Amino acid sequence: MRIFTGIVPALAAVVAVAAVVGDGRAQDAFAPQIAEAVPRVEAALGLHFKRPVRYEVRDRAEMRRMLAKLLDAERSARELAAEQTVYHLLGIIPDTLDWPRLQLDLLAEQVVGFYDPRSKVLYLQNDPDDPTLSIVIPHELVHALQDQYMDLDSLVSLKGDDDRVLAAMAVMEGQATLVSFEIALGMGADFPGSEEAIRLSVRSGMEEQPVIAAAPHFVRELEIFPYLSGMEFMLRFQRERPGALPFGSDLPTSTAQIEHVALYFGPSRKEPLALSLPAPRGAELVYENDFGAFATRVFLEQLLRDRKRAARATAGWAGDRYALVRTASGDGLVWLTVCDTPRDAAEFAEAMRRASAKRYRDARSEAGRTVTVTRVEIAGRPAVLYEDLPPGTLSDVLDLALVRAH
Repeated sequence: MRIFTGIVPALAAVVAVAAVVGDGRAQDAFAPQIAEAVPRVEAALGLHFKRPVRYEVRDRAEMRRMLAKLLDAERSARELAAEQTVYHLLGIIPDTLDWPRLQLDLLAEQVVGFYDPRSKVLYLQNDPDDPTLSIVIPHELVHALQDQYMDLDSLVSLKGDDDRVLAAMAVMEGQATLVSFEIALGMGADFPGSEEAIRLSVRSGMEEQPVIAAAPHFVRELEIFPYLSGMEFMLRFQRERPGALPFGSDLPTSTAQIEHVALYFGPSRKEPLALSLPAPRGAELVYENDFGAFATRVFLEQLLRDRKRAARATAGWAGDRYALVRTASGDGLVWLTVCDTPRDAAEFAEAMRRASAKRYRDARSEAGRTVTVTRVEIAGRPAVLYEDLPPGTLSDVLDLALVRAH
């Protein structure tokens, strides 16, 4: 999910209303809350707003329509359809689930206000008495301030590298979560027990909402990750580099760097291996992307129902790339994951075999499909190739000799 829900562009010393929608009195009702939050957000980040913000008020139905348009602009129908197929093949979602509809329902369920980095407008739901605004408004103002110092639109619009996008969003959302709780409740890095209290509040608040509560484990964890893991990363960053901000070239480039302290804060920052896959043989390339360490782990958690095994299996993740391919017989998935050591590759391969066996044992029979997990080598590094192919597909859809790693 890439839309910055619960996030707002900020004001300078005064509140500037650039566009009034509907009842002007409803719009003005938010002005005092925004004006009060602006200097506190600036103080928390050590940055000043370069320009005033526009904010507009919408009712719930209008907010949903706007979110639908933003989702359409951000993730094309082709991308969402491809994701749905990949997640079905892996057993993450049932084949009856409407993936694009779920994305919109998740956004609409959570939103009280959101900052749109394209239009640079903060949108607020027409309920100035909503008690969550004391957290939502500073949260969104943080996003607005972030956007004035780096282009959030370019971050969330990055194609073909979902792991990098999720890592960047963890910084953005983690920072906004910390600042908003500190402003609203006085719960910050120096308040004893704050981290655990915020974690419980965010997780319970999200999981109490019907749509996210009913979603698969994989979906729930990806929704929560930017807020909680991002918050933990930001707390560590503040301790390690007081007064600095992880913007620009200091942004983490993978979820592994968010979760594993040594990969980012160690003597030398460890970057993931970027993989370029060749055109598939005997098949059409439909879509390609990466999962990243975090998404791979929660996928294994969901299928294996074993957090410890999933964590061990992905501890040595060093980079991955997958391709959804189409043949005359149907869709197939080819997924290549590079690991740090041969032992890591063996652990990951075994977990993938177990996950695949469980996926097809628990689902309806998928006759004729070929599912293989093979240990291979890429650029001298141990790797695992996972293939789930329809009947009659060549076993060497991916020419490993043509894979590029950098």
